[in-house]
Amino acid sequence: MLDRSCIEAIDPLLEILDGKWTLPLLLELFVGTRRFGELRRRLHPISPKTLTDRLRVLEDKGIITRTLYPGVPLHVEYELTERGWKLQPIFAAMWTWVQEDDLNANKKNQL
Repeated sequence: MLDRSCIEAIDPLLEILDGKWTLPLLLELFVGTRRFGELRRRLHPISPKTLTDRLRVLEDKGIITRTLYPGVPLHVEYELTERGWKLQPIFAAMWTWVQEDDLNANKKNQL
């Protein structure tokens, strides 16, 4: 059973994940390192401002790193940190939960 201290302890995580584009953004980064333009195309119709805001929050929280490569053209790559990779089992558990819930719902509908 969860107690109040557990709920309070996960509040910072929920704040990080709270945002329309944060989960899809993290899922893209679980695949591998991405450039800003790649993320924008894959998350269409996200606005550049929203994408920038989400990336900054994740970087500030130590979930992703931002690497700037000088040159012409200048480009930036984003990738998960070790802390960010630790979120993957949480996503996997949520996926399993959804799949089991969908399976149970389908069984009930067939009865």
